[in-house]
Amino acid sequence: MQLGILQDELKQWGELIITTATGNTFEIHLGDNLKFDTQQNVLHLTTPESMYIIGGGSIEEVKKHYGHKVQ
Repeated sequence: MQLGILQDELKQWGELIITTATGNTFEIHLGDNLKFDTQQNVLHLTTPESMYIIGGGSIEEVKKHYGHKVQ
């Protein structure tokens, strides 16, 4: 996936769930510590636990996340 497309979708929606080819799932939000390197097609996601470097080519699924009541 081209990260420019992912970045545009995140700006429009505010929250996305992405799944990579290895089966890892990440929930990303507009306000998260994200860096979209569109030239290298790499997403840098920094969380309290780790820094993830996710290749755009490994992103297989993008879901737009809807708000819901937590049970």
